[in-house]
Amino acid sequence: MRIPGISDVRNHLIAEPGKAFDLSSRDSADRNLFEDKSVAKTSLKKDAAVINELKDILYAEKKRSILVVLQGMDTAGKSGTIKSVFAETTPLGMEVKAFKAPSSNELARDYLWRVHNAVPKKGHVGIFDRSHYEDVLVVKVRGYASPEDVERRYDQINAFEKHLSENGVTLIKCMLNVGYEEQGIRLRERLEEEHKYWKFNPADLDDRALWKDFMAAYETAVQRCSTEHAPWYIIPADSRTRRNAMIARLVRGALEDMDLSWPGSDYRLEDFDFS
Repeated sequence: MRIPGISDVRNHLIAEPGKAFDLSSRDSADRNLFEDKSVAKTSLKKDAAVINELKDILYAEKKRSILVVLQGMDTAGKSGTIKSVFAETTPLGMEVKAFKAPSSNELARDYLWRVHNAVPKKGHVGIFDRSHYEDVLVVKVRGYASPEDVERRYDQINAFEKHLSENGVTLIKCMLNVGYEEQGIRLRERLEEEHKYWKFNPADLDDRALWKDFMAAYETAVQRCSTEHAPWYIIPADSRTRRNAMIARLVRGALEDMDLSWPGSDYRLEDFDFS
């Protein structure tokens, strides 16, 4: 059984810009790309190694950057994805930002301020664990902003991402689509397995009670903000192994598309004495 090509993965997972999007039509347990878990593991291992190699060239070039946006409900596997996809990657040139509830300092500024501050430097790979999309997801569902403010944010986010893409930032936006039943299993695991105790937060159950509202908010965010310059990819997340393999394919593909090359040097060996 062959590893699916990067274009196959993109075409299968993309929420096509400008077209209607129905989140309920996306199977959170989809096995079409990786029917066999062993193939997914092999694919992930190979891609993780290549990602590390290409990341080093990106770092040496210092001209462009990549931003991986991971968005999903609790237990969808954002931190697990980071750990697995970048398992072979050296820390140099890596930036990870986990967005929690905004601080008083952040609330005193526009909602994109803290996000723009976290955009990776040239030559770096940045990873967002949650992102600016919280401001059209939890903010919308919980009513932390008026409907009018939320409505304006879709266009603002599109303009922000276009600005980034036109200034050397390649965005890879992944919605980790975990199913309702699978989320319930994973939440229970957090009180059944000692090494997961620290992850449990009773507030996660409050969000679970609003599942339909959150799914509607995700559907709207994807519909409104999947663009040519920053499309959304909907990642089936019920299988951790397959989820990681798919995202690794997307990251590797983005790096390969950049046609990276080691920078030259103005120095010449014969001009220096190493004796």
